[in-house]
Amino acid sequence: MNLPNKLTVSRCLLTIIFVGFMSFDHVAAYLLGLVTFIIAAITDYYDGKIARERNLITNFGKLLDPVADKVLMVSAFVMLMQVPELHVPGWTIVVILAREFLVTGARSLAAVEGSVIAASIYGKRKTVFQMTYVITFLSVVVALRLAALLPPVAALLPGGIDAWRGALAPVSLVTIVLIAVYTLYSGARFAWQNWKALRLDSAV
Repeated sequence: MNLPNKLTVSRCLLTIIFVGFMSFDHVAAYLLGLVTFIIAAITDYYDGKIARERNLITNFGKLLDPVADKVLMVSAFVMLMQVPELHVPGWTIVVILAREFLVTGARSLAAVEGSVIAASIYGKRKTVFQMTYVITFLSVVVALRLAALLPPVAALLPGGIDAWRGALAPVSLVTIVLIAVYTLYSGARFAWQNWKALRLDSAV
């Protein structure tokens, strides 16, 4: 197994650790979960970069890399649903889950037919948007919880901690809805671009 594939596998293992930390409703656990997620996101960047620069692209990597991304992101969104400050609607997670499972199933179908479908630019952007959401809003949650424990830190927040708490939920809601919409769009683009590889013409 080459280095990019090892990084991809490590992302799956980091996902398990992330879920473990996020299972505890405590600022320290959330902070460790955030650090773990950031490390996992970094592996997502470097496995593809190293594979391209060193010509280490393999069919195993093409298949596993998108799956590892989906496992990480699905786990992250499910765990964020339990964070009370964010108020993540369940339907947005259902939309994201449905898209990810359908695309993974389609890739498996194409693989059976001898085709390997790599991640598209739309899928990659979708992953970046999703990761940015998780890192940004989980960071804010951790910062607000730390500020609540440390009054000097709270005093540094413009407008005060209550203003940040009040704005967090609606901003999170709008952002996750937009991400869910783009996730659906990227799934539609995936189907359109890979219509022949998926043999959808013969299925109609």
